[in-house]
Amino acid sequence: MKELACERRRFGYRRLHILLKREGWEVNWKKLYRLYREEGLTVRKRGGRKRAVGTRTPMTIPQGPNQRWSLDFMSDALEDGRRFRVLNVIDDFSRECLAAVVDTSIGGARVARELDRIAELRGYPCMVVSNNGTELTSNVMLKWQKDCNVGWYYIPPGKPIQNGLVGSFNGRMREESLNEHLCPSLSHACRMIAAWRDDYNHHRPHSSLDGLTPREYHQWSEKDQNLNRARAVLVNGDSFLGFRFTKTALASRITSSLPDPAAQHLLRAAD
Repeated sequence: MKELACERRRFGYRRLHILLKREGWEVNWKKLYRLYREEGLTVRKRGGRKRAVGTRTPMTIPQGPNQRWSLDFMSDALEDGRRFRVLNVIDDFSRECLAAVVDTSIGGARVARELDRIAELRGYPCMVVSNNGTELTSNVMLKWQKDCNVGWYYIPPGKPIQNGLVGSFNGRMREESLNEHLCPSLSHACRMIAAWRDDYNHHRPHSSLDGLTPREYHQWSEKDQNLNRARAVLVNGDSFLGFRFTKTALASRITSSLPDPAAQHLLRAAD
């Protein structure tokens, strides 16, 4: 555990527990948490400024890959003080990082080329979500949207929560990669971020995906995804389509269309 915690210093005990289980260590999470505290491995939270809390409408989550992409820029500095930027593009359904482009300057034409490069492998999305940066509202990008027939949603100024998925991804990249390393050159930064992106997509457990990696979640069958969503309904609440049910009754309704093994598994979860 200490070796994993030293290697991944921004991982808490829950993610360390998942990684230990992958390596064959069957440890009760309560015991792991006690050892985690005793060894002084607790991740120190970085303070943030207080924000006003108001009524917010939750963003609709896509129901399949390639339905919606989100993109945003990050900025950091090399050892000699030179600034560089990172363009991050993620799939909002699987949370998979589709690209992390590193350069000293990234304009609208470069953004269009990178999106075309991703589309050659995955196809074009139905929609892209971004802020109102000058690179993303340029004539080049407006032409790209029209030529590729891709819907583009620009979030209102001062509403970063509407692009919260890529914002959360940016936070993970900064905590686990950019803040942990000093880059002497741009090429070193490219290699470091590419390695972290590969680890994020294929090895790092994602809490909102039930401990799966983004690539594993992408490869799930539609039947498995429906079972996972149904289980989430049972765990998080007993309200379904505006009606109130007991968890067992709701499970019976949901499992009527599932194969027998999946239905039995879901009914056991409800009990």
